[in-house]
Amino acid sequence: MSLIEEGKLTLTATARSVLGEDLPLIDDSVTVEQLLAHRSGIGDFLDEEIERDPIDYVLPISAHQLGSTEEYLRVLGGFETKFPPDERFSYSNGGYVVLALIAERASGTPFYELLRQRVCEAAGMVDTAFLRSDELPGRAALGYLAEDGPRTNVFHLPVRGSGDGGIYTTASDVSALWAALFAGRIVSKDLLAEMVRPRSEVPSPTQPARYGLGIWLHPSRDLVELHGSDAGVSFRPSTTRTSASPTRSFRTRPRARGRSSCISTSSSRGDPWRRRDPSVPVSGTRRTRSAPDHCPVTTGTSHCPRALRRSGHRPRRPA
Repeated sequence: MSLIEEGKLTLTATARSVLGEDLPLIDDSVTVEQLLAHRSGIGDFLDEEIERDPIDYVLPISAHQLGSTEEYLRVLGGFETKFPPDERFSYSNGGYVVLALIAERASGTPFYELLRQRVCEAAGMVDTAFLRSDELPGRAALGYLAEDGPRTNVFHLPVRGSGDGGIYTTASDVSALWAALFAGRIVSKDLLAEMVRPRSEVPSPTQPARYGLGIWLHPSRDLVELHGSDAGVSFRPSTTRTSASPTRSFRTRPRARGRSSCISTSSSRGDPWRRRDPSVPVSGTRRTRSAPDHCPVTTGTSHCPRALRRSGHRPRRPA
């Protein structure tokens, strides 16, 4: 969206106009807007509509061979179109890697550097980066395949994430991201309004929602929602209470929606770690919550290791 604001891309630009002859099975009429809204219909290398066992190895090549966005071309191709472009909503991990590739080529800047310059620096996010899972610092959280087992998911996911997720961050940086976004420091407020304009109704018997451009929306109210079931942050006890954004309120609730899930305030076991304070009041449409002055552990593909929590969800990464 930042590139769109600068005129280097448009929402109506086709993926083909940037990809050239790469990924020939992507329909020539698929647009950037359809990819952002999960309405492109392209085949997905990690299709959320296919149920798999968490221990299944689904990558067609070794995880260590996916260390850059261009290298994802090896796993993105070969998938037939699921449905005509713009016919319906279907969460697409592959679609967001294609978007990262488009952003990289349109800007002439590697995706990871692009994100650092245009998002992290603009929001003051000092503890956020796409790290390699085989070069993690000691503060990084690991992802696990089961509640009762020690096996990590490092061989199940690309060694370095891309547009569909895999970034490492902290609770304070997530807070900084939303504050900066809705203050207009990453993209203009006019463009942000376009991002939160609903494009799809996403039915569910328990958790219906709407979707804009890269953002989950409440099914009926003017609320942005943080969705995530495969990621989490464990908070230290704190008396500090802050809202997630000065201009718009957020909810955190479980939702299995793929590797681009946002970080949620998931619970942890043991003292001094604790669950999010259930007594935090809700006033109007704004939800406040306990938050640390600084999260001491960088969160990655699952809950903080110091909390001794093992994620039971499918092996995916947050965005």
